[in-house]
Amino acid sequence: MQLGINLGYWGAGMDADNLAVAQEADRLGYAVCWAAEAYGSDAPTVLSYVAARTERIDVGSAIMQIPARQPAMTAMTAATLDSLSGGRFRLGLGVSGPQVSEGWYGVKFDKPLARTREYVEIVRRAMSRERLSYDGEHWTLPLPGGPGKPIKLTVHPQREHIPLYIAAIGPKNLEQTGEIADGALLIFPSADHLEETAVTYLRAGREKAGKTMDGFDVCPTLPLAVGDDKDVTRLADTFRPYTALYVGGMGSFKQNFYNQLARRMGYEQAAAEVQEKYLSGDKEGAAAAVPHDLIDRTTLLGSVERIADRMKAYAAAGVTTLTLAPAGFTLDERLASLRAGVDAMERAGLA
Repeated sequence: MQLGINLGYWGAGMDADNLAVAQEADRLGYAVCWAAEAYGSDAPTVLSYVAARTERIDVGSAIMQIPARQPAMTAMTAATLDSLSGGRFRLGLGVSGPQVSEGWYGVKFDKPLARTREYVEIVRRAMSRERLSYDGEHWTLPLPGGPGKPIKLTVHPQREHIPLYIAAIGPKNLEQTGEIADGALLIFPSADHLEETAVTYLRAGREKAGKTMDGFDVCPTLPLAVGDDKDVTRLADTFRPYTALYVGGMGSFKQNFYNQLARRMGYEQAAAEVQEKYLSGDKEGAAAAVPHDLIDRTTLLGSVERIADRMKAYAAAGVTTLTLAPAGFTLDERLASLRAGVDAMERAGLA
């Protein structure tokens, strides 16, 4: 199992610290540094900056949003980033959610699985540098009846195959991800529930494609907070607003993928209460309603020894790249968390 680092969103007031975190992760031997985008900072600009200021660590988009770009543009960006970084780019994609897709990008959130499949096919075809033509339900290239003709990418990626990941939560999306991608980006992963909530569907997709899980990267992101084991409750409480936002606020009553995941993990009543409170405007009440056990199962909290035990559980559950989001109010605290992650891996015998 390898370690990754997730910088989250740029522009949140700690950009200089984020670069220092990425550089320390590079020095410590972390495998990949991910950056996110939603409706603020974009991922490619951040990753270009990080790649220019680091030496060995891969840079990955978690995620580049499918409704934000035409697939050929994504192929151009991926090829450029791979070339500029010396072959260190990983392309993570996702459909986002209805609010962002329709409210920010003006793209109808319909048939997300079919759109993702076509998008991946076009991106891969473009990055292979064959003349690009495609006849699908959502994209047709070139447009019929016009002056367009099949053309090919002029940029040569550093590698023939750029690793492609998909952010997946629901069973159908997970199965398709196993079928068409090189890795899965997961969120709120519990080692105790990973098999039934994710891996079983990924494995089914791999089997559909005539492949095994060998070489497929199962890559969840977990917040990390290091401290005394007696302070685990306090450490967990720092993540209550974060968990409440996703379980309660990322979507509507009918369509919240994270809420549905919490329900599949056995937190049906709590997930319903968190969502009801959050969407009614009671964010503090929603945070208070998040079960401690849900936070503890989906984060890494406590001493290096406790975190090492959890890391072993994730490795046994099939995780191949464990991405950390180190908490801390200061840069020194975040850097200390990075070093603790490496120490925990060594104590777990996974390094």
